[in-house]
Amino acid sequence: MTLHYGSPIEEISCSNGEFPAHLYDADMPCILRGMVADWPLVQEGLRSDQHAVDYLMSFYNQQPVNAFMAGPEAKRRIFYNDTIDGFNFVQSQVYLNDALNKIIEVAEQPDPPTFYVGSLEIARYLPGFSDNNQVAIDQNQIRESIWLGNRTVIAPHFDFPDNLACCVLGERKFTLFPPQEHNNLYVGPLDFTPAGQVISMVDVNAPDLERFPRFENAMAAAKTAHLKPGDAIYIPSMWWHAVEGLGPLNGLVNYWWRTMPDYLGMPNNALLHAIMSIKHLPKRQRQAWKTLFDNYVFEQPEDFYQHLPEKVRDNQTKMSDMTARKLRAQLINKLK
Repeated sequence: MTLHYGSPIEEISCSNGEFPAHLYDADMPCILRGMVADWPLVQEGLRSDQHAVDYLMSFYNQQPVNAFMAGPEAKRRIFYNDTIDGFNFVQSQVYLNDALNKIIEVAEQPDPPTFYVGSLEIARYLPGFSDNNQVAIDQNQIRESIWLGNRTVIAPHFDFPDNLACCVLGERKFTLFPPQEHNNLYVGPLDFTPAGQVISMVDVNAPDLERFPRFENAMAAAKTAHLKPGDAIYIPSMWWHAVEGLGPLNGLVNYWWRTMPDYLGMPNNALLHAIMSIKHLPKRQRQAWKTLFDNYVFEQPEDFYQHLPEKVRDNQTKMSDMTARKLRAQLINKLK
């Protein structure tokens, strides 16, 4: 079956290594060709996979890392088992040099096992790496991590922060879906996930459209990208993305950031509490709460507080650090 996924993502040349300022407010993904092509890690990887491993090991501080390992039967997917009461991989604490050496060792096998080390905090595990391998992001609270593995398929998932993903080793295929395609992606359990984020249950490389018919709508809305070493992709907050590593050794450096202050909290916590406290109410009560949520959160009319004195109105419409602390204390007390 020939698969047709939407349209390619917009591309811009970015060989100067600077993140374009207009993307900080962008709500569409964008490919940045050549953005990190001058990084030493990228250059070492172009020489050979072994040179790339040796370069990474020059920074590694021998702290154990969490690794995912799956047999050939997993077909490179990091996923659930057939009954969705477990996973098709095992996790263990290993040394990064052992994991990478194993990837090199099985590289020539026609159907090798899958090895995947995800979301390593660079400052913690590879101190000094960012001195010469870094993109300057003009935002607060940047989180920087690296993902390493052989040929892997990561199911569609979303991240709350905005995301710059830099392809540093091997090649990567990205398939992105807008946030509004959520219902067409047939998501798995919220409380039981392979790596923390809820994922789509559809295999993007072999979608079963009889079992998942609405996924065809998601395919039509999708955006696709193929990255080579040195390229990067900007993924806006909440966009679903499937990621496939295409080489025998693949590496991705990610930068995550929020455009709003951290004291505002995580929306996912509000979602979980709403599922617990509102979802099972009678319909008439859910509808009443929907009106409240619309008025207070999602679609507040401009004149909603106009009848109040200005000082009182400001207290209701502006969320300061102190106001957030008070609300958080109230929530903690009420959830006891």
